Order: sequence, then structure tokens, then C-alpha cells
Amino acid sequence: MHHARLYAILDLGYVSAENAAATARLLLDGGADILQLRAKSHEPATIRRVAEDLLPLCRSAGVPFILNDFPDLAADLGADGVHIGQDDGSLAATRKILGPGRIIGRSTHALAQARAALEEGFNYIGFGPLFPTPTKLGRPGIGLQDIAEMEHEVGMKIPAFCIGGIKRANLPDVISSGARRVAIVSDLLTAPDVSAATREARGILLGVAG
Repeated sequence: MHHARLYAILDLGYVSAENAAATARLLLDGGADILQLRAKSHEPATIRRVAEDLLPLCRSAGVPFILNDFPDLAADLGADGVHIGQDDGSLAATRKILGPGRIIGRSTHALAQARAALEEGFNYIGFGPLFPTPTKLGRPGIGLQDIAEMEHEVGMKIPAFCIGGIKRANLPDVISSGARRVAIVSDLLTAPDVSAATREARGILLGVAG
């Protein structure tokens, strides 16, 4: 987890349940360091079925598989962890369901929330959305100005992934603002070649071409 730089989120808002496994393979082939399944407003049975397809792919790639929300299902499936939002309860409550040794991440939308998540003991955070994004309609982007301070205070202690409207085109700006790790959703999932797009994003992050 601490070596992870590129966090890929397979969002069923962009990819059908039927294509989820094939897309996950491409994200993993392209070098995603972590894979999350995000399935807002889908049936529990669908989420379970897709998660069951993705888990072995992540295992064979040696990449953590994270479920967005649904700690009960994550525990039942043996997922590597869950990601929860600001309103999804405490770390302690989630840990009780998930058990020890699993990864629990928290969405944060401001410096104060990032500090609080570190204090509470989360394993990592998401920080954003940096830019307005279709996946979080109605939530304004928080901009790039707090990234350096967040990295210094929080990102030096736990992995902190900047998220929200990040694309390969604006990734250099995000990095020059101090980000070391990012989560990317639509720019990878809607790319004509998902694997190549993932490889390109990872290359930008690591400061190498292609």
C-alpha cells in the first residue's frame, strides 16, 4: 500500500457489470497499484457478483482489492479492504465489521478532514475532488492549493491519494502542486485503450515517458 502511486477505481457508472472483469484486467495490465470497485445504486447481488470476479484478478496481480462501502460484503468476500465516505460511520465501527489487518480508507474534502482521518487511524485517504467531476455531481472542486500542505502533514504518514476530475492532461499540474499519489476514474475507464491509458498515467506519476 505504501508503495502505491496509481489508484484505479472501477466505477459501474462507467463500465457495465458484464464488462467489469475485462476492464479490471486492462487496468491491472496497465500497472494500477490498487483497484477499487465502486458501485453506487446497484443491487447487492450485482455488486457481490462483480466483486467475486475482480478479487481473483487482483490476487494474481498482487494488487489490493478495495470495495467502496459495504464493509459486511467486503468481510464476507475476503476483500483487502473498504473505502468509506465522511458520512459512512467511524473507523472503529468499520474495523469491527472488517476485522484486523484489512485496509480502511476515508474520503476527505478538506485539510481538516484529512488531519482528522490521520488522527483517527485510517490506513489511507482520498483527498478531493480537486476538480468538479461527474461522479460527484454538485460538489465543487477544492482546487490544488492545499495539496502540498496535506502531503506534508498527512501524506508523509499515510498514503494520500488526490482524486476528483484528474486526467492525464491535468496530472502534471496536480503533481507540480505536490501530489505524489492519485486516483483516476473516468479518464481511464473511457479511454479507447484502457491499458495504455493506465500505463501512460503511471508513467507521468513516476516521471518516466510512456
